[in-house]
Amino acid sequence: MTDSPWKAAGDRQSEREAKRIAVLTVAAQAFNETGYHATSLDDIARRLNVSKPTIYYYVKNKEEILFECARMGLELMEEAANEVIGSGGSVYDELIAVMHKYAEIVTMDFGMCLIRVGEEPLNAESRRTLRTLKRGIDAKFRSLIQRGIEAGEIVPCDAKVAAFMLAGALSWIARWYRPDGPLTPQQIADQHIALIMSGLRVRGG
Repeated sequence: MTDSPWKAAGDRQSEREAKRIAVLTVAAQAFNETGYHATSLDDIARRLNVSKPTIYYYVKNKEEILFECARMGLELMEEAANEVIGSGGSVYDELIAVMHKYAEIVTMDFGMCLIRVGEEPLNAESRRTLRTLKRGIDAKFRSLIQRGIEAGEIVPCDAKVAAFMLAGALSWIARWYRPDGPLTPQQIADQHIALIMSGLRVRGG
């Protein structure tokens, strides 16, 4: 039986999604390096070695690209937190593990784009969608901190303020991190988390 030169529908869909992710990844890298407003679809097409019309097969416009990059950064954080929470160990250990995942993701293309570019260039509906995802991640931090307080593993504090502090400190890594710098993402995360948690961990805990 002769193999058909046409790919099955599932294969075509998988290939299209892989190319779409490639467009988003390269766009995120461009936004991170030169800024959202300074990056055009022509710039993204050149980086991919394709024509500008090819880009429109995968996304409608530059704003959609930014939205998808930010959404994927947030979903990576959400998924990473879900993998860690409830996996065993103390609440304190879970919080540390989630923080490590968060710090790692903000050094990656989509996580860095989420922090460096943010949601401001987007329309109101897109901003609302991203803020809903952000609230979900914030709620996980707050819950872990509150549980840690109740377990006697974290000093009594305002869980909301502490969650904002943790996310803000870890997010700032994306502002100055450089892949060619002297520290790896793991080393950066270790140092940040050690400094942050020195003020939250119960002494002797």
